[in-house]
Amino acid sequence: MKIVFLDRATLPPQTSLRQPYFDHQLEVYDHTLPEEVAARIADADIVVLNKSRLSAQAIAGAARLKMVAVAATGTDNVDIAVCRSRGIVVSNIRNYAIHTVPEHTFALIFALRRSITAYQHAVRQGRWQESGQFCFFDYPIKDLAGSTLGVIGDGVLGQAVASMGRALGMNVLFAAYKGREDMGPLYTRFDEVLSRSDILSLHCPLTADTKGMIGAAEFEKMTRRPLLINTARGGLVDEAALGPALDAGQISGAGFDVVSVEPPPGDHPFIGLLERPNFLLTPHVAWASDEATQGLADQLIDNIEAYVKGKPVNLVG
Repeated sequence: MKIVFLDRATLPPQTSLRQPYFDHQLEVYDHTLPEEVAARIADADIVVLNKSRLSAQAIAGAARLKMVAVAATGTDNVDIAVCRSRGIVVSNIRNYAIHTVPEHTFALIFALRRSITAYQHAVRQGRWQESGQFCFFDYPIKDLAGSTLGVIGDGVLGQAVASMGRALGMNVLFAAYKGREDMGPLYTRFDEVLSRSDILSLHCPLTADTKGMIGAAEFEKMTRRPLLINTARGGLVDEAALGPALDAGQISGAGFDVVSVEPPPGDHPFIGLLERPNFLLTPHVAWASDEATQGLADQLIDNIEAYVKGKPVNLVG
């Protein structure tokens, strides 16, 4: 059985990928360009990929293809409908980031809420010596205890962030779906979450309904000047509107780990924000703790082995 891994470099090099128990041939590529996919999977039984795109055309030329093992949770880069029509099993990775993403979320929150990076930069520039006293107060410092955390997305990660917030003494609001008012007492109307939150954290998938869900109109409703944190998906926020919202003081800061185009081009709106003390951008690494990536790799091989045993798991579509 031939297994082709199209983009091994999307996992950290220190992550160990064990060999499946069954007789196989493993062909590994660090990167695969879109025009190279079809040729590389032409005689594959199992294709492993993370961000490489598997199109209908590439699938059509892979006569032996029986399984697509996605080394991630999101599967929008795979033509699921074509796989279903061909009887090709598609599996993904689940619940591996339940610690790393919430911890990264709060790392961004703490850094911004207490102006950690701004103070560190000021110290490097000699501001402490210039102050002439034991401390200086150039940037705001605010506690989390007693503040309100608005969570958009109530899945495993959103729930974990909410639990961490409660442990820190925060009041947590879960946002109802935008435009919905019938989701029960555990949810607060979307617009009300925008107006009541001191921190807004996004943990929902990118769909036709959620694309651009935070834009100029929503920023105007953020009367408490919250921090906006996005460790979910690029595209949930109108990225061109973020800078003007910071300029207008509609939000007090923003921490993003995701961008709609990754890596962002040189003219992306976020590039011009990088020198601001109240904006943080990390390179889509919230998921990538050593522990989480090893768990992902182990689950990836588990998925393949389960399929070969005739008991596929984590099925998509």
